[in-house]
Amino acid sequence: MELSEITKRAMRVHGLYDKLNLAKHGRTWSRHDFVLGFVGDVGDLAKLTQAADGIRPAPPGLGLGHELADCLWSVVVIAELYGIDLEAEFTMTMRQLEESITGEREQGATR
Repeated sequence: MELSEITKRAMRVHGLYDKLNLAKHGRTWSRHDFVLGFVGDVGDLAKLTQAADGIRPAPPGLGLGHELADCLWSVVVIAELYGIDLEAEFTMTMRQLEESITGEREQGATR
């Protein structure tokens, strides 16, 4: 699945959550609410990775793949809500990291 398809599907689910939250709570989530939700998802992800590594018991009802997908969903939605072209930013950031890592490796080789 291409990132553009992931984004469309994530925003469809975002729209469904808006309808649900409006019906249940009389309001939709703000951008800040999504960021706070993402922080919670990252906390769950940390617990699940600890469980996968045998450091703690697994939380009931959660799976590592599910939580990674939740985190991806949050990142995609947050990027859309803030008008960030995630694909372009990812491409640029990976290029910068590759150049930085290559430069450091080359410097280490000349020492």
